Amino acid sequence: MTRTASSARKTPPANDPSAPPSDIEYGDTETAGRTGPGIRGDGIRRAARALARPGPWRRGSVLAASALLLGLVMLLHARITDRGSLGSLVETFLPWFGLFVPVLLAGALWRRSASAVTALLLPAVVWLNLFGGLLGDKSRPGGDLTVVSHNVDAGNPDPAGTARELAASRADVLALEELTPQDLGVYERGLEKAYRYHTVLGTVGLWSKLPLSDTGPVDIETDYGPLAATKPADVKLAGNRALRATVTTGKGPVAVYVAHLGSVRVLPSTGFWTGSRDRNAKALGKALAAEPNRRVVLLGDLNGTTDDRAFDALTSRLRSAQEVAGDGFGFTWPARFPVARIDQILVRGVEPHRSWVLPSTGSDHLPVAARIGW
Repeated sequence: MTRTASSARKTPPANDPSAPPSDIEYGDTETAGRTGPGIRGDGIRRAARALARPGPWRRGSVLAASALLLGLVMLLHARITDRGSLGSLVETFLPWFGLFVPVLLAGALWRRSASAVTALLLPAVVWLNLFGGLLGDKSRPGGDLTVVSHNVDAGNPDPAGTARELAASRADVLALEELTPQDLGVYERGLEKAYRYHTVLGTVGLWSKLPLSDTGPVDIETDYGPLAATKPADVKLAGNRALRATVTTGKGPVAVYVAHLGSVRVLPSTGFWTGSRDRNAKALGKALAAEPNRRVVLLGDLNGTTDDRAFDALTSRLRSAQEVAGDGFGFTWPARFPVARIDQILVRGVEPHRSWVLPSTGSDHLPVAARIGW
């Protein structure tokens, strides 16, 4: 019988070492048995894809650019145009710019971007240089005088309660802003037992346990323009927003200023409007420059932070008690969720020992306090 070629072919045993390896043993059914240009082409394509994939220094370019922009805004904030009071607005909320650093850092880590992480060093270092000193408690014992300032809010629903809380603060000198004719009697009755001396001029007042003298209004150009000179004196006094008095202490006199600078407004036509506040700040700066007393304390609602360029005439002559002896930023407005410190205690010729924010009253501002000595 003649056998066919197929029947003559024998299948070697599975464990026959002389048998050629099968495609399955190579582990790649697609490329098994392929040689030459096909295999080389696959390798080239894989290498090209690897090279095209961005590395850690090439990923996250938008994040890196955002980090650099953030750092430059904080570093060069004083050079931002003040058209529409943009620069003033940025400086008012400048501490909050630091919140963008952890947000950008999270994005950089998610993208595994070495360039973005490196770029974030700029805003982080700038923020710490600007505000790092405020993070620790700088208070120390001692001091000769405790001063408190509070914008009591013209719409305060409980002026009697506010007066009781302020009397309980045990301040030696108490400044109030935004007093109204209808509530003035309430504050005078609520504070008369704690304070023997007081003076009220227009919408600002000063209460003291120590004698007051040389009291008078301070012209901060609240009435401005061609019609200002035509106003009667009693009308001007009713709207007065700043005063000066001398407080006589056992260690010598202290000149105390109380001021409530003009409000700021957000207007569709002009943006962040600060015209009256800025004018008031410059006029107050002139008054302080002419003050002969070596020891000066300024208490009041300035409607802006000390980072704001509008207060250069003040901050160049006086120091912030909060920056010298406070613990944290000491935000005061709005009282429900404070985001800015617009109520200030600034000093010259005295040393702040402690600065703090008092609990909320019925006002939309928080009271501020400081212990000073000399």
